Amino acid sequence: MSQLPSQPTESNNSATTSEVTPVVALKELVARLHREQNKIQDLLSSLGFALRSFNNLNQFLELIPLMATRVTDADGSALFLYKPNGQIRLEQLHWQDSRQRKNIRKALETASSQVTLAANSAPLATATGILDAQMHHHLGPDVQIFGTAILVKHTERGWLYVLSRDPEYSWTETRQKLVRLVADQTAVAIENDELAVELRKKERLDQELEIGAEIQRRLLPRQCPAIPGAILAARCRPANRVGGDYYDFIPTNQSQIYPYVTNGSQNNGRWGLVIGDVMGKGVPAGLIMTMMRGMLRGEVLHGNSPGGILQNLNRVMYADLENSHRFVTLFYSEYNPQNRVLSYSNAAHNPPLWWHAATKSITRLDTLGMLIGLDAHSQYEDAHVQLESGDTVIYYTDGLTDAAAASGDRFDEENFVAAFQAACRYCNGPQEIVDYLFDQVQQFIGPDRQNNDDMTLVVLQIQ
Repeated sequence: MSQLPSQPTESNNSATTSEVTPVVALKELVARLHREQNKIQDLLSSLGFALRSFNNLNQFLELIPLMATRVTDADGSALFLYKPNGQIRLEQLHWQDSRQRKNIRKALETASSQVTLAANSAPLATATGILDAQMHHHLGPDVQIFGTAILVKHTERGWLYVLSRDPEYSWTETRQKLVRLVADQTAVAIENDELAVELRKKERLDQELEIGAEIQRRLLPRQCPAIPGAILAARCRPANRVGGDYYDFIPTNQSQIYPYVTNGSQNNGRWGLVIGDVMGKGVPAGLIMTMMRGMLRGEVLHGNSPGGILQNLNRVMYADLENSHRFVTLFYSEYNPQNRVLSYSNAAHNPPLWWHAATKSITRLDTLGMLIGLDAHSQYEDAHVQLESGDTVIYYTDGLTDAAAASGDRFDEENFVAAFQAACRYCNGPQEIVDYLFDQVQQFIGPDRQNNDDMTLVVLQIQ
């Protein structure tokens, strides 16, 4: 009788144990999955932080195999990247067992070297299949591998492999997704690094362009010289920071070398007034313009006529311009304040416009002559005109007449001549003429539009 109560007790304990065990097991499974999820989230969060923080791509790439190994619970991971010539190299390797790491690295390097030899004569896509085969061959059947491509702008740039020696290891869908996620982060890092390199190149180029623009600004006249009985005004607006338009005021003898430091006095000698345009724009045109300026100033001091100056300049510059496949239009003139005579010669530049104050009419100043740099034996004509009080001569480049509105219509020479005629009638002095003409062109193309060519004006008005 005393043992009867004990038998049900044992039965009850067994029943209780059999009921509690599944619940505990389920809780442990949920807890383990939660810990795994938190671990994966922490690892991927660390990878994202590294992606945002590292400025050195190589430092970031060192983390990739480690992260791929940990998020998949594998034995190791290998990162392969394509070289610029399409060959494959082992970039980074992580292997949990340090004793095996050397052998694993050697096997992977051997595998990639075999693919490199094959890839020389095979398309890049074919090399990927060869890499898989070589890895299986050199790592042996005991190592399971799973790889995914690293794609940058839809272009294959490498592969990320995860490796395991565990025969029970399986490439679940979750593990595959995690490997692809790490590979995508790697692709983002590579693309960001390339963008950063391009940005640094652009910044260096911008600095160089700014230096070039500053040099060019300093080479153009800072102010107009004081010439007895005449007033000058000028403006150059390059389409880019460095332009190909050129204008200058050049003293024609040694005693006038420093024309802008005259303490208010005026130089009575002849002055060279020149305007030119290098075909094209930007840095190449700016370099040619700078070279031409130095050569022209040297030619002027020889005392030749305008036509002789252009002829000598063309001979000197021909070889350089021929090699650059660029040419220069140039109008060179000399004004003599003693007798108000303007002598000139034209090398296919837009002929300056001469406003006759007495008759309110316009004449074009032109002579026969080829582009500078087109033919080494080109001949240039000389001509001269007698200017009178109130007469105005305007030198300009085709950036003004070719200025285009949003509709595609151009300002053209007819509109420019009409605007110049109105300016001579109603404007008070050369500076107002320059301002008026630039305003007219800007209104035509639109207040918010930038002209795609350099624009230059020089105005000479006789008092």
